[in-house]
Amino acid sequence: MGKRPTIIDVARHAGVSKSTVSLVLQNSPLVKKETRETVEESMLALNYVYNRSAANLRGSDAGLIGLVINDLRNPFFTEFATSAQMTFASHGFATVVANTDEDPDIQARVIASMIEHGVSALVISPAYGDRGTVSEMIKRAGIPAMQVLRMMDGQTDVFPFFSLDYAKGGQLAARHLVELGAKRIAFVGGLEDRLVTRERMSGYLKVMAEQGIAPEMFHGRPSRAFGRDIALKLARKVPGVDAAICFSDLVALGMLSGFAQCGVKLGSDFRLVGFDDIEECALVYPRLSSVRCDVASFGCRTATTMLEWLETGMRPPSTELAKVELVARQSSLGY
Repeated sequence: MGKRPTIIDVARHAGVSKSTVSLVLQNSPLVKKETRETVEESMLALNYVYNRSAANLRGSDAGLIGLVINDLRNPFFTEFATSAQMTFASHGFATVVANTDEDPDIQARVIASMIEHGVSALVISPAYGDRGTVSEMIKRAGIPAMQVLRMMDGQTDVFPFFSLDYAKGGQLAARHLVELGAKRIAFVGGLEDRLVTRERMSGYLKVMAEQGIAPEMFHGRPSRAFGRDIALKLARKVPGVDAAICFSDLVALGMLSGFAQCGVKLGSDFRLVGFDDIEECALVYPRLSSVRCDVASFGCRTATTMLEWLETGMRPPSTELAKVELVARQSSLGY
């Protein structure tokens, strides 16, 4: 009696990935009609019989996506995770979401646990500080994985990197402030040794060089508390700085609070631009100018790309940067 054909045999015969065959067996709407027919023909040719009880014994978590986020307390990352999770859900996939709290050790543990429980794929917005442990773990597991918003591994041919065009955002913000007449523009927030800080700051530095303006940076943890402290410092001890681009909206909202405390009027005494354009930017007073990243659309795009990878077996482009735009409001324009 010959060996019973497996799902791998079907995938090889049909010229598709194992994940695609699994999706056909789950009757997933992700699979195109032509692909489904090809797989079904291969099943018939090989006399493949789906043993559902055996599949259930292997685990009820088929169609499970691991979503690993560095800081879910930050509204920017929360919005991304929500958008991605809802997109996966609309296509019949459940999502396991983990917050690593910027801790690479927690990150390694949750990813190991997700792999152990049989996730079909991983989408990771990484915590910094991993020494290659996570990458090797995922390689051994052989499952699709995307790194988003931050890069943890330069092997983008293996782990595609999807992010936003942060450099363009910094450039748009800096040019906006220059056009409004700002003479000394600071960049506030972000840890100096982080790639994402350098990316967000690079457009600012380019415009400063073009304008012959000396750059002024105030690096630190991207929090409201840090932003408030810098606003107080600028108002009391660093006269002459008349505008700032912030690493994130959280920093900018902290600066807004600090300036309010010491009587600095935004939009005239000082011009301020944030980064990310979270919902609160349009609700505070004065309303905060910000670089809009449309993270909700980005989350949907990321999830859709991962679903296509699972369906077709074709790895996405190694790098993709989504467009950003500047939304000018009262904090820079005045009121």
